[in-house]
Amino acid sequence: MSISVQILDKAGRIAMSGRFDFQVHREFKEAYTPLLDNPAVHEIEIEMSKVDYLDSSALGMLMLLNERARTASKPVTLLNTSGVVSQVLGVANFSKIFNIKQLG
Repeated sequence: MSISVQILDKAGRIAMSGRFDFQVHREFKEAYTPLLDNPAVHEIEIEMSKVDYLDSSALGMLMLLNERARTASKPVTLLNTSGVVSQVLGVANFSKIFNIKQLG
């Protein structure tokens, strides 16, 4: 798993590729924590177009991020999900919790 962070306008974007599972929980938290603490960041985007696998621990990490972001009044958007990732998010009803967008 590779994780990179950039700030685009008022959004903090975390781009991930590879397997999103428990092995990356520390790296994922280290990626989003500064975004939650940064007053210039008004929302958090998780770019998932290159994520090819996620498991229940990844769903839990996303839920924890969402909870912490809600406390900071920063919405979380999942971007460009596809394939098995979209299926897992669908089964977990994440569209009721997160804004999920497909960017062109």
